[in-house]
Amino acid sequence: MHPTPLGRIVGPTPQLVKRSIEFLTGAPETGILASDDRASCEDRALRSIRPGRAGRRKRTPVAQAAASGRRVEIVDVLANGERSVEELSRQVAMSVANTSRHLQVLKEAGLVAATRDGTRVRYRLASPAVYRFWVALRSLAAERLPGVQGLVEAYLGSREGLEAISGDELLARLRSGEPLVVVDVRPAEEYQAAHVAGAVSIPLAELEQRLRELPREREIVAYCRGPYCAFAPEAVRTLGGHGYSARYLSDGLPEWADAGNGVESDGVSSSTADR
Repeated sequence: MHPTPLGRIVGPTPQLVKRSIEFLTGAPETGILASDDRASCEDRALRSIRPGRAGRRKRTPVAQAAASGRRVEIVDVLANGERSVEELSRQVAMSVANTSRHLQVLKEAGLVAATRDGTRVRYRLASPAVYRFWVALRSLAAERLPGVQGLVEAYLGSREGLEAISGDELLARLRSGEPLVVVDVRPAEEYQAAHVAGAVSIPLAELEQRLRELPREREIVAYCRGPYCAFAPEAVRTLGGHGYSARYLSDGLPEWADAGNGVESDGVSSSTADR
């Protein structure tokens, strides 16, 4: 997968661990939260952990939802902000009909919630716990199943010569008033859904043409979707090749938000402390 075609702008993580997730759940592939969501999520969660009747082996709704690599892709996209079914369809390269069916499975499992926006329905992760569930599943696959880490390294390539910065260090330096330029190199629609407070949007596909917008005298920190996303490291390679001092955030927007750090969406900022 290459980072530039915007028709495939989901991160590499779901693709890399897709088969591993299916192996963990035993099902081969065939084919941010409002408070009023919590009660219904809890009700569905209770139903989802009840065993099948008469001791029969029956996959629970959550297990069924997580058994599909395509549904894992959708969860990963929604971790970066809410989407309509049409937007999701483009980003995961599926038909609208198939995307809608996967969303209904996720919704029935209590992993996804929906809000009507005019004539459109917009989907989001039903709870921060859903994102943490996805991270745990992703980490389990990477740690316990052979070959996953090799696939990650093959996709990302060598990071030799590239310098990373942790979320904690970035937060401390921003709070101290250092004149860093934080650049979101994800596609523009992901930036609009949610981004690091104060970050500017320069999608990776536009970076070469927009270099003049970045001050050469200031250090640049690029970030994208997470530790397995290649956008930010690639941006740092490009910036370094043009004489800029640049580092990439070792995590991504979902991890930054989950840590309670400031995020903005359509000009409105928030943090865990605000919720």
